[in-house]
Amino acid sequence: MTDRRSLRTDASAALRALLEGNRRYAADSTDHPERSAERRVALTQGQEPFATIVGCADSRVPAEYVFDRGLGDLFVVRTAGHVVDEAVLASIEFGALELGTPLIFVLGHEGCGAVKAALSASEGAAVSDHAEPLIDAIMPAVERAKSLAGDTLDNAVRANVALTLELLQRSEALLPALHTGSVKIVGGLYELDSGVVHLTAP
Repeated sequence: MTDRRSLRTDASAALRALLEGNRRYAADSTDHPERSAERRVALTQGQEPFATIVGCADSRVPAEYVFDRGLGDLFVVRTAGHVVDEAVLASIEFGALELGTPLIFVLGHEGCGAVKAALSASEGAAVSDHAEPLIDAIMPAVERAKSLAGDTLDNAVRANVALTLELLQRSEALLPALHTGSVKIVGGLYELDSGVVHLTAP
């Protein structure tokens, strides 16, 4: 297993650790690392996560389970459809720049309800007032998907991951770290039935 120092300083090592954990999870052979009472007490002195996960709030996609990681390993930011507003962006930037995570992983998932709602809205379905900002944020992914061949919902989910990556890559706060390579951003798509995460972007 890769030592924690490497995970904290090398985005490639951090990504390998996530994908290795996902393989364990998908194979139903999880290690459940770093979840002891001793680990919990040790973390009262501070946290040193090795990856920032930007994921959907869907109850079926908990990052620590999906990647078979423990307490203090992941800095997780979750919203419906992994929509990024100013507060979410500030949280992601905090994870990368203040906590020092070398990897930002945008985790979408098949059958995303938020994306499905945006797709329905694009076809004329009514949208409640509280959901309108969420739908508006996802609508560019829906519009991009409509020009593609294949299943529109699946294409919209993938487009939503891609657009979130593009948004983060434009962050003025993150740009210096992205240019030096000290922070890397990747995207992935989670399959609900198999539990497997597939990378969708470098």
